[in-house]
Amino acid sequence: MKPGDELPVLSVPVTRTLIIAGALATRDFTDVHHDPEAARAKGAPDVFMNILTTQGLVSRFLTERLGPGARLRKLSIRLGVPNYPGDTLHLSGSITSVSDDERAVEIAITGTNSLGRHVTGMASLTMEAGR
Repeated sequence: MKPGDELPVLSVPVTRTLIIAGALATRDFTDVHHDPEAARAKGAPDVFMNILTTQGLVSRFLTERLGPGARLRKLSIRLGVPNYPGDTLHLSGSITSVSDDERAVEIAITGTNSLGRHVTGMASLTMEAGR
């Protein structure tokens, strides 16, 4: 692992069920995340994913790609375009730094869909010895 290495892309189908279940699981009862009529009344074409679901998907992407020894220490993300049902979220990452002992890793993250960049951010992870 070295700076510049790319993590394999994770593509996640954005379904209505994922959006609504993610909002409910994170106790985000804001109507635009589960009620299509309310979302349209507020100017969106449909329900859209909340930030906590996006954060969970980014966390999954990182820990799956780096393996069971990866421990997420810091995650800082910024949302861009919405995730609507019927689209696909493509998460990618690039290693920006690795400590000399290869136990600390920083990764730049991008998540795109058909509208553009849905999420960008940075993550810091540590790796357990021997993993």
